[in-house]
Amino acid sequence: VRLPGMLYAAVIMSPTFGAAPLSDDRATILERPGVRAVVTLASGRYGNVPGVAVVADSWWRARQALDALRIRWSAGTHDTLNSDAITARLREAAAGADGFPFRSAGDSERALSQAVTTVRATYEAPFLAHAALEPPNATVRVSDGGAELWVGTQVPGMARAAVAHEAGVREDAVQVHQYLIGGGFGRRLDVDFIAQATAIAKAVPGVPVQTIWSRENDLRHDLYRPAAVSSLSAALDAAGALTAFTAHSAGQAPLKLYSRRVGLVLSKFGPDRMTAEGSWDQPYEFAAFRSAHAEVELPVPVGMWRAVGHSHQGFFIESFIDEIAAAALQDPAAFRASLLQQHPRALRVLQEVVARSGWTQTLPPTADGRTQARGIALHESLGTIVAEVAEVSLSAENAIRVHRVVAVVDCGFAVNPNLITQQVESAIVFGLSAALRGEITISGGAVREGSFADYRPLQMAECPTIETHIMPSMEPPSGVGEPPLPPIAPAVANAIFALTGTRLRSLPLRLPAPPNG
Repeated sequence: VRLPGMLYAAVIMSPTFGAAPLSDDRATILERPGVRAVVTLASGRYGNVPGVAVVADSWWRARQALDALRIRWSAGTHDTLNSDAITARLREAAAGADGFPFRSAGDSERALSQAVTTVRATYEAPFLAHAALEPPNATVRVSDGGAELWVGTQVPGMARAAVAHEAGVREDAVQVHQYLIGGGFGRRLDVDFIAQATAIAKAVPGVPVQTIWSRENDLRHDLYRPAAVSSLSAALDAAGALTAFTAHSAGQAPLKLYSRRVGLVLSKFGPDRMTAEGSWDQPYEFAAFRSAHAEVELPVPVGMWRAVGHSHQGFFIESFIDEIAAAALQDPAAFRASLLQQHPRALRVLQEVVARSGWTQTLPPTADGRTQARGIALHESLGTIVAEVAEVSLSAENAIRVHRVVAVVDCGFAVNPNLITQQVESAIVFGLSAALRGEITISGGAVREGSFADYRPLQMAECPTIETHIMPSMEPPSGVGEPPLPPIAPAVANAIFALTGTRLRSLPLRLPAPPNG
């Protein structure tokens, strides 16, 4: 957006959770050429955190002035918070038994006690950033009795309400100009950066001010995909049949916290189903089944991330299904098929991906002679069933390389097959970035990652060949943008197990480097 007389704002926010600016050298900074204002930012109802902004006639001048502001910060309220402590707390909660039971059928405890073979495992997933290529930004002009907003957002109505609240005007006095979002993935469901941009624009009334976050701001002040841990158990009888399946996960409540930020009565109270979805609503049939989730309160801000709970629960469930198949000495695809006899749509998707991927055929070595293996996963979300097969090899340093992904999608009636294919490819690339590298870590109450150097997405040369096959259907159209993401991490993890015999139970997927020599 470029408007006549527009100014630019650069922002710095609290370096640790709960810190606030105490003082700065703004008197000196205001004497710099092009600098128009220095604004102290308080925490707000929309999730925006304390900080300082500099308004200038170019973003670069604003950023340079901000770097020279010499801000002194208060101590954070969570300066000892770190990733290890968070993971330990989640593990403890997942190992307990006080989660809300989203689904229960049969007597799983009795089946487990009578099992010939018991399979137990704990799976983990980290916090994740959205890391859209276009960082959060908004342009706002505040005038007497009204305001104007230029923004890319997933929620224009909520954006309008945030501007009205921050500017102190009526909602019908706010005009919103909707732009392409430059990547959302759930991040632009929140309006913290819009409320912040409005607070900054109030300092120079009548002038449009474009607030642009740096990449460091984007990664260190995101509303993250929650970290989660799941404790899973399964019982097998003497014939290798699955007689019980239990899942008890733990993590924060993103929908509940989101609802409180934006003022929606979606899930402010009661259990947050979004963080547990994907664990209790899959098409598999179990003789005895129990799925529960324990909500854990943490000071890390969380929100919606592509596929939400399905993004981590899909990894937990589909990896563990594979683990049970191995314990039962059964082919992973055939084992899944045995659990889908009452769900013909899901079974057809599974059978199609088996046929399309050449699952039963020997996989040749890579062009440079490295052994490959296949992994399979199936997951249902937003009314859409997706099965994926990943072909994977390892480098000499044990780096994971995904060469080919075959995806089969049943999303009901295919309105626009080309768009469906694009969304499948997008979700797989986004999911692979998270599966192989995605991880937000915390030390001393602060997020460590601050650039694409240490939060690196999948690059073009690393992207696998992706084949998308759409199942013909006359069912109502269902979701496409998110459902292809949950199966990719477990498909890759299951391929690694087939290749090495090592079961990776935490994300991102990493194998130790081989010994020297």
